[in-house]
Amino acid sequence: MTELDVARLQRRLAEFAAARDWEQYHTPKNLVAALSVEAAELLEIFQWLTPEQSARVMDDPGTAHRVRDEVADVLAYLLQFCEVLEIDVLGALSSKIDRNEKRFPVKGADDCHSPE
Repeated sequence: MTELDVARLQRRLAEFAAARDWEQYHTPKNLVAALSVEAAELLEIFQWLTPEQSARVMDDPGTAHRVRDEVADVLAYLLQFCEVLEIDVLGALSSKIDRNEKRFPVKGADDCHSPE
């Protein structure tokens, strides 16, 4: 298996859309709407599961396949959205983690309580 990177995946998605003349529909509004729909389809798989069942969702091959497909759809639309708006998705994530590390600092060892 070859190593994939974000830019290569975005190119493949753009080529796929271009070959079908779909770029006209790939506006930020349409892409974020599609992203929301796909995220809801992922949520639907988990909707009525208990926390324990949701932790074991990948144990069933059929359900695992559905989860992977919906994750792929969510990621595809997110990458296309970022491509259209020229957002560096990995840079955006890294910056957000940096901000969260400042907003939510690790508490000192004296402040941590063991779950035991």
